[in-house]
Amino acid sequence: MTSPQRARATMSDVAAASGVSPKTVSRVVNGVGYVSAETLEAVRTAIDQLGFRRNEFARQLRQGTTATIGLVLEDVADPFYSVLSRAVEDVALAQDYLLLSASSAEDPTRSRRIIESFSSRGAAGLIIAPATDTDSAFLRAELDAGCSMVFVDRPVPGIRADTVLADNRGGAAAGTQHLIARGHRRIAFFGDSASVYTATERLAGYRDALTTAGIEHDDRLVVMAPPHADATAALIDTVQKLDDPPTAIFAGNNRWSVVLLRYLKEHGPRPLPAFLGFDDFELSDVLDPGITVIAQDPAAMGQLAAELLLRRVSGDDRPTQHIQLETRLIARGSGEIAGPFNSS
Repeated sequence: MTSPQRARATMSDVAAASGVSPKTVSRVVNGVGYVSAETLEAVRTAIDQLGFRRNEFARQLRQGTTATIGLVLEDVADPFYSVLSRAVEDVALAQDYLLLSASSAEDPTRSRRIIESFSSRGAAGLIIAPATDTDSAFLRAELDAGCSMVFVDRPVPGIRADTVLADNRGGAAAGTQHLIARGHRRIAFFGDSASVYTATERLAGYRDALTTAGIEHDDRLVVMAPPHADATAALIDTVQKLDDPPTAIFAGNNRWSVVLLRYLKEHGPRPLPAFLGFDDFELSDVLDPGITVIAQDPAAMGQLAAELLLRRVSGDDRPTQHIQLETRLIARGSGEIAGPFNSS
């Protein structure tokens, strides 16, 4: 038979154990007012014996403040967002803030519910990767009500708030140029839904590089769809079975990279095409060949966003900042396969 769980000790319990009033215990716990050395020792001994911990949330509510911030991302399990989230958490904890986080699943209705929930729980500010079709009027109303916000990974048109982004367009152009420099003219691009800001920016960068190289765009080589869609394999099949198939593949995010690499392992073609992905991902460097990527810096993105938000929460009213972080190409072998070749 399990023992009943012991209730957490209260200030009244500490007061009874140390033979003083709850008000005196409060003075010791909060470090305000005079308490004799003898009484201080008695109260501290009782606190240690009972395992008392101050209810920080209740204290903050009494003071009219809550030392929490909220983080709303597309998917906290995504490798990119998990690194970003950890960086935000590190900054928050260093300044004695607790982080609340949740996934919007790219659903604006769900995102709104999360934001409202965090706000109703007294979050001092929010870092948001806005879901597609997010209601800007709703966000503007939250800002007007005094909620500080920083947008990360994606902006919200018409909203004046700090924003931290990666150079998606420039990074995709650099990746495409890398493949072109190795002789490729038939380069397939697989990106997320066209409604997603980062996906459209990366597609634009891919097209910029083709135009600069004098290569005609072929829309049959472009797939814009969530990589978890049921029709993913069929979409890849359609591209790979063209009469003039691609000799190189550009995956527009880390999830597409994983889906495409699994497809290529199971279905070919042989020899494999050159491969380059936007976003680094776990084990990309241990595959043979290693996967060439355009790497973002989600840790820097999260750190900057958190620092900006906490400055706003502290009353910083300087003009809004729009920070764009550079990407970098990491060549590991898969993107350096020369073309063209004939696939079987």
